[in-house]
Amino acid sequence: MTNSPLRDSKGRPLVAVTGFGIVTSLGQGQDDNWTALTAGRSGIHTIARFPTEGLRTRIAGTVDFLDAEPLVAPALSQRFAESAADEAVAQACIGTKGDFPGALFIAVPPIEMEWPQRRAMAEALGEKGPVTYAVLQRAAASRRFDALHPYMIFGTVADRIADRFGTKGSPISLSTACSSGATAIQLGVEAIRRGEMSAALCIGTDGSVNPESLIRFSLLSALSTQNDPPEGASKPFSKNRDGFVMGEGAAALILEDAEAARARGAKILGYVLGCGEKGDGFHRTRSSPDGAPIIAAIQAALDDAGTSPAEIDTVNAHGTSTPENDKMEAMGCMAVFGERMGAIPISSNKSMIGHTLTAAGAIEAVVSLLTIRHGRIPPTINYAVPDPAIPLDIVATTRDMPVNRVLSNSFGFGGQNTCLVFGGEPT
Repeated sequence: MTNSPLRDSKGRPLVAVTGFGIVTSLGQGQDDNWTALTAGRSGIHTIARFPTEGLRTRIAGTVDFLDAEPLVAPALSQRFAESAADEAVAQACIGTKGDFPGALFIAVPPIEMEWPQRRAMAEALGEKGPVTYAVLQRAAASRRFDALHPYMIFGTVADRIADRFGTKGSPISLSTACSSGATAIQLGVEAIRRGEMSAALCIGTDGSVNPESLIRFSLLSALSTQNDPPEGASKPFSKNRDGFVMGEGAAALILEDAEAARARGAKILGYVLGCGEKGDGFHRTRSSPDGAPIIAAIQAALDDAGTSPAEIDTVNAHGTSTPENDKMEAMGCMAVFGERMGAIPISSNKSMIGHTLTAAGAIEAVVSLLTIRHGRIPPTINYAVPDPAIPLDIVATTRDMPVNRVLSNSFGFGGQNTCLVFGGEPT
């Protein structure tokens, strides 16, 4: 750090977090989620949203307690984003009258027409047979399609969130696979550092638990098939892990220039100290076998934060519970932290809420900040059979300890990797 506590080691504005909100299958809001996470409670359950007979995977971490059309991913994603952003804005006491003084950066799922919309389009034309491409073309050209149209345009969720909160400038929608939520935060950090704005609303949201998504991931052999009991299926870093469990939810963070935040009397909840993003084109789903992009993303985040590996107190792992991801993440961490990695507590909340895909990086950012605030590391549940090939200090039960620096990892399909460093009060 420089002599000014409001600037980082590179002379840039410190980026403070003044509010955050969260919704997952564990509940709505910080209190419900933190209580459940630190109690080691799982939100993964048998899917009730749609029939699962004949499917290899019949479980997910769905959010079933908020009103929204359950089989329309944009509608769910919007509802989750609204819930998380309402909590974040209220906590920060900023933009409470629909006049947010900064831009919106929101990670949303890639938009595709799912079968409920396709069928609705066909029915709008009176079609009773197969939903062919020709039928969809006719439906798309029909004015009777107007009611469905907004839910099939990438960016619609961002437009509606921007209208609700009165953010400034063009809302930015992004999708960088499973690192999307972290990328949204990175974009907000960079905009504040450049002096383009003094505040940013950063959101990651995902409501993609629907039959098509479940089947697609199942065809990739990415999902756990250990359906009974549902809460025991996600087991990051365990030897008997067999795939991830789909989850959904959202998280929102209010980022501010620390100087501006203090000037308005805001309570600072933590800082985003560093961001690292590296990618590769090795494969659409697999990680590069040498781990180079993962290693580079972790190192880039530490370098950007001006933080040495020795200053990291815990790692909030991507930890999906797939055989390859957990192995590659462990390899990357060990390459950066060396022998010390065996003594750095590492945990994955995906063991309790599943993999929330586009929202994961933002949700895990909130968990990282709560870890710093409370000095408690939530557990990686279901860690009963350690993998001898992953010699890490996996937090199997909630651990109380001082935490001032957290590395939060987000690694996505296609080699899209983003890592963030969060901190408490600067030293």
